[in-house]
Amino acid sequence: MNRLNQKYKETVVPALMKQFNYKSVMEVPYIDKVVINIGVGDAIANSKALDDAVAELAAITGQAPVITKAKKSIANFKVREGMPIGCKVTLRREKMYDFLDKLMNISLPRVRDFRGVSDTSFDGRGNYTLGIKEQIIFPEIDYDKINKVRGMDVVIVTTAKTNEEAKALLTEMGMPFKK
Repeated sequence: MNRLNQKYKETVVPALMKQFNYKSVMEVPYIDKVVINIGVGDAIANSKALDDAVAELAAITGQAPVITKAKKSIANFKVREGMPIGCKVTLRREKMYDFLDKLMNISLPRVRDFRGVSDTSFDGRGNYTLGIKEQIIFPEIDYDKINKVRGMDVVIVTTAKTNEEAKALLTEMGMPFKK
């Protein structure tokens, strides 16, 4: 069993039950999935850029990414409908806990001038979105082999009904929010 999953079952559930006065263990919110997305704007002119992003995302998550395609044509950006413009990975269960453990304990503290992540990035339905400016904070990425610094979006989807419940859940799990 994963370290973070064990922490959730042993300490987070009892703490949240006490804090929000839940009657049943089944009411306690949990992390449903984590979606990591990289938008590659260069993919229009340079198709190799997308291959690099796919390889990096696969290395970080340990799972093969899905290539995302444009939904609409936008003339100003030279984008046509159906063009590949990014990649994403949806992590669940063990891989999700492994990734979150690595993100909270190894990668985020490696960010320059790190003071914590914003606590205002909740969407009102208990989901949290985190923008990462550079992929080099992950230990799997070899700094010498990258050709461009790319950012990514990490969306943590929880079963919490409100922002307060989601924030309490993520804080208990060890997410380093700003003080």
